Amino acid sequence: MNFDLIIVGLGPVGAVAANLAGQAGLRTLVLEKSLTIFDKPRAMGFDQEVMRIFDNLGLSEKIAPYVMPYRSSIFQTTDSSVILHIKANEPPFQLGWAPNYAFKQPQIESSLRAHLASFPSVTVKLGVAVEVVHSGDDGASVTVLEASAGQRVYHADYVLACDGGTSPIRTQLGFDMEDLDFDEPWLVVDILLKEGCGENLPATNVQYCEIARPCTFIVGPGQLRRWEFMINPGETPAQVMEPAFVRQLVSRWLDDDEYEIWRASSYRFHALVLHNWRSGRVFFLGDAAHMTPPFLAQGMCQGIRDAANLIWKLALVRRGMAAPALLDTYQAERLPHVKQTTLVSKTLGKMICERDPAAARQRDERLLAEMAANPGGTVRQSLIPGLGAGFLSSSHHGPRGQLLPQPLVRMPDGRECLLDEVTGATFRLAISADADAAFVAQIARECDALRDLPLELVLVGTEPPASSAPPYTLQDVNGVLGDWMRRHDCGAVIARPDHYVFGACRKPEDAGALIRELVAALRAEKPQESPLSAACS
Repeated sequence: MNFDLIIVGLGPVGAVAANLAGQAGLRTLVLEKSLTIFDKPRAMGFDQEVMRIFDNLGLSEKIAPYVMPYRSSIFQTTDSSVILHIKANEPPFQLGWAPNYAFKQPQIESSLRAHLASFPSVTVKLGVAVEVVHSGDDGASVTVLEASAGQRVYHADYVLACDGGTSPIRTQLGFDMEDLDFDEPWLVVDILLKEGCGENLPATNVQYCEIARPCTFIVGPGQLRRWEFMINPGETPAQVMEPAFVRQLVSRWLDDDEYEIWRASSYRFHALVLHNWRSGRVFFLGDAAHMTPPFLAQGMCQGIRDAANLIWKLALVRRGMAAPALLDTYQAERLPHVKQTTLVSKTLGKMICERDPAAARQRDERLLAEMAANPGGTVRQSLIPGLGAGFLSSSHHGPRGQLLPQPLVRMPDGRECLLDEVTGATFRLAISADADAAFVAQIARECDALRDLPLELVLVGTEPPASSAPPYTLQDVNGVLGDWMRRHDCGAVIARPDHYVFGACRKPEDAGALIRELVAALRAEKPQESPLSAACS
């Protein structure tokens, strides 16, 4: 059997990619060498963009017991002086969800895998070792070794390498990664507090920027707490993972009888980005394409963004609704975004890992001066960039390349829900409610006429819609989307299935031209005039 897509690796990135592919109806084969999910946490944080993706997949309620809003982070020195405060945006939340979350990875992965059973187009094979991946003009093939069937070859239009930081596929193809100059040894310790213990622990996340041993404390869901300790010169990974050594480190905060060690693992925190994210019909995602230090809690987020960016493009190309050139925008969009986010995380890491006393004093003086000038702290979301290139409108107006906010909306039938529940994760055209009614009706007809391109119209206003109003008429209950559109001086905006803004225009009357540009860009053509253009000129 030939597949549309073969995904190699079923970690969180591969699992999200498989769920998105199943949702898109792509015939997908998932190959994973392990028979079971790794039962210890690795990643521990994800952001509002990832939670929005989980909700689009119908998983938000299922994973709710395993997540909690991420606490703000303070950076403090040896004398406990706070030199930096990274906080979250206040409600109403721009994407409909808390800005950041802490989570239990094994349970989240289990939910993602279980959800794959709801997609008949997705086949999962566990305990399968991938030996060779080949990409040709007409398709790709994957040679595997299965315990039950021996060597087999599977064929697909495309292959996604989600096979982790050591990526055998990347090694097979001889692809190199750019080293962004961060390579530090750390010990990660996850503990489970015993009932009634841990009351004296910090209530927020703390980066201890201490010369003797930089370390990090993170508040996790339920009884889970994490410490990350820098490994000092002369210490070995095997030595620091010994339970007695771990307990000695944790004794600064807890007595031995107050907790159980869930995991203690040593890592080298890297900052690496792949030069080439694609080889013909093979694409690289997640750790196979990049590795980010954990100091901004963006490692897993980066990979899930990869999947969200690529799957809708593959689906449109596979159905003949977009030209293959659309796939070239994957690296054009993701590489700069990943690199910038990784460099921000590296900067934070360098700040935390400073061991030279004179340089640490200079760091403290500089950051204290910055805090005095900005006492409100740094908003974590402001450190994450948008898109600057790729599948975007030729006009750079307004919020092009930013994430479309997701307001709580009220529908004509009185029901309230988040915007994505109304429209789905598809192309959306949002127009301000003060646009001329006849024009809006004309735009609605043009959207309906795009049979080969799902473009959902949303008319956003401040007043509750009448029960007789068209179903696309919505009240922005908290003003999240309407205020955002006014700040960016746009009367109409088109968002992509991954929620990034394709383009915007000042006047609603220019929405027709934006629609035509979108269609032309998908077909890799120049936009053509239409009767709507003449009507609006």
